[in-house]
Formats: sequence, structure tokens, C-alpha cells
Amino acid sequence: MTALVFDAEKFKAATREQWDHSAQGWNAASEKIRQWLRPATDAMIAMANVREGARVLDVAAGAGDQTVDIAARVGPAGFVLATDLSPTILTFARENARCAGHNNIETLVGDAENLEIADASFDAAICRLGLMFLPDPGRGLRAMARALKPGGMACTMVFSAPDKNPCVAILMATALKHAGLPPRDPFQPGGLLSLGKPGLIDALFREAGFSRVATTKMAAPFRLPSVQDYLAFVRTSASPILQILGRLDERAQAAAWVEIEEKLSAFSAGTGWEGPNELLLTAGQR
Repeated sequence: MTALVFDAEKFKAATREQWDHSAQGWNAASEKIRQWLRPATDAMIAMANVREGARVLDVAAGAGDQTVDIAARVGPAGFVLATDLSPTILTFARENARCAGHNNIETLVGDAENLEIADASFDAAICRLGLMFLPDPGRGLRAMARALKPGGMACTMVFSAPDKNPCVAILMATALKHAGLPPRDPFQPGGLLSLGKPGLIDALFREAGFSRVATTKMAAPFRLPSVQDYLAFVRTSASPILQILGRLDERAQAAAWVEIEEKLSAFSAGTGWEGPNELLLTAGQR
């Protein structure tokens, strides 16, 4: 039997297309995402030693709500470059920067594994919930390391183990089942939970040339009024799930969403819906 060969470029093209499609929904959910990730985002910015006057690289920036936070932290004397594979989502990042009144933000469409930026040109680098989508996250970390000045800090945020992120695991497993696809190794490159294996991301940081590597676990429950609110978020902005279910006809998709809602309703309580999540914040010095 011939082994299947993972085509990284095809994977990236499909990822770009799906995030272009989901960009508007992700941006529309910015306030929900901001509330969900607020403590972890603050911790990530602090761990990257983002300070006034710094030049900061924001990899896989998306619609850029964290980019705006960084721009405020570095002030007018600082600078933020927001990069993303999706040109569409960066149009929202630019508009959000303009609306926030920040003139110290620029955007660059680019592959995080092959960033076309000058070596040793940034004081700090961050990547919030983006590194796990790269076919080769080690290569992405090496690109971040090259972009940093000696002594510069990088910090990434990814999901931890599947059992600590049950909603993500349910979404993926149910979507795959309805698409007629076999269960995936959760640590398969490019997946939502691909960097959650204990010790993996620390090893990748060290292999990329970082020192003083340390990972912090943070609980990040997603609190919403109801499971329907969470599903509305997923259906408009959760690109990996949409990429799987998008292969199905309307009837099959509807059946998948019904089962997903049934399973996720387990996290409903009298005060609303609360989906458990655990994040890994990893920092290292160039």
C-alpha cells in the first residue's frame, strides 16, 4: 500500500482559502474572542517583554485585536507588524487599527514559515493561536527567531492536551465522523490540538535556537449565554471545523450540527454555557 504524502503547500492553500472565507465571521466575533482570551493575551504580551518603544512581530495576527493591544503597549515610538496567511483577514486588521487610532501598525501577507522580513529587526514576537496550524511549526519558530534581535523574546499561545480542551475535541471528532473521515491523531501537524503533547512545544522552541524556554498553563473557559451562542461563533469563524463540514451537502451538515449541539450541551449550566479550555503559553529568548 502506498503511504499518503502530506502536501504542505496544498494544505496551506486550503487554509488560506478557508480563513479568507471565515475572516468576516472571525472579525465579527472579535469582542467575544477578546473577552475569552483577555487574561491569556495579557500574559502572552508580558512574557514576550513587550514594552514602550519596542518593535513587535505579530505572527498569524488574524483580525488583530491583540495587535491593537500591543500597539497601545509600545506607544507611538514603537511599531507592530501584523502578518497572516489570509489577505482578507488582514483587511480587517488594518481597519481595526485605523478605528483604534493607531498609526504604528503595518500588515504583511505572508507564510509564517517563510516570513520575508529582515533578520534581527524586532525586539519581541508573539503568535496567538496560530502556531498549531503550521505544517512545520518548528520552521515557523525558526523564522520568528531569525526576526528577533539578540536577547529578544518570543511567546506563543496554543491549545494544550485534548482532555483539557473537550469542546475542541468534540467538534473535531464529530465533524470527522459525519464527513466519513477516520479519527485523526490529535497531534497531527496543522490541527487545533497539534502542539498539546506534553513537552513538545518546549522542544520545538529549543530546536529553533531559543534559550530560557518556559511554558505556563492557563485555564481559558469560553463563557457564553448558551450553547447556541457558541455554535453561532463556531459556524461563522472556526475555520478548521468549517473546512471539514464544508465538503458535505446541507442535510449532512445539519445532522452534524445537531449532534455537535447535543454533545456540547453537557457544558450548559444555570448561569449559561461554559466550555473548558486550557492554553499553553511558551516563551523563549533569542
